[in-house]
Amino acid sequence: MGLTIDETIMGQFRDSLQIGEKSKATIDKYMRDIRTFAAFLAGEPVTKDAAIRYKQHLSDHYALSSANSMLTAMNSFLRFAGCPDCAVRTFRMQTAVFRSRDQELTKAEYVRLVEAARRRGNLRLCLIMQTICATGIRISELPFITIASLQTRRAAVSLKGKTRTVILPLELCRELKRYANAAGIRSGSVFVTRNGNPMDRSNILHAMKALCQEAGVEEGKVFPHNLRHLFAVTYYNVEKDISHLADLLGHSNINTTRIYTLMSCEMQEKRLEGLGLILKNENTA
Repeated sequence: MGLTIDETIMGQFRDSLQIGEKSKATIDKYMRDIRTFAAFLAGEPVTKDAAIRYKQHLSDHYALSSANSMLTAMNSFLRFAGCPDCAVRTFRMQTAVFRSRDQELTKAEYVRLVEAARRRGNLRLCLIMQTICATGIRISELPFITIASLQTRRAAVSLKGKTRTVILPLELCRELKRYANAAGIRSGSVFVTRNGNPMDRSNILHAMKALCQEAGVEEGKVFPHNLRHLFAVTYYNVEKDISHLADLLGHSNINTTRIYTLMSCEMQEKRLEGLGLILKNENTA
């Protein structure tokens, strides 16, 4: 009889992810995806046929990028559970050459979000957005922005078994010092709750979403990771150095960095039109 997914095997899988030093966000994501797979099976044993049917189900209900992410989690679980033969291939996707305009947060929209947070008196959120956008760090790396790092303008970020140094702009350090002094934060992480705990990812997301109407920004564009994208695009447009950008973002694969630097379709159009390769017909009125 085949494997039936239950709380015991899922708990063991979670333990294996923790032993493998996966980030909390990755572990939570994988566990959500495995529960979705288990719900689809509804008590049915895991088989290759069931996995293929689940793959079809995902393609019918999710974007292919999301479906692939969920299949990756499922395949990881199946290998852990001793059922590697039940794993399935992910969907093949054409590499994107530009970002959709409805996904791209512009610098002007970012400025309006920051100003909206400031008007509301939410200085912490105002500075969180600026910190992510000015350094390109992940939201999970915010705890490494400490009082000590403001003195050296260097933050040692250590996640997923890798450590890198994040450079903090001088003016950002000045603003964070003022904030920390006013908030009575003398040591440790700059961005903490009233109880001194690290900021929760979902609370930051919801706080940013709450600014959308006042800032005049589409809600679908507003999430912390898009601030990291804005940093990447802004840096690349100025420096044109994708290798250095990969180092700044903490990417081990430069192809990941290329995704961050995709320009919008509209920007692509302007560049193509600016090549001057279409000759004007003098006989055309």
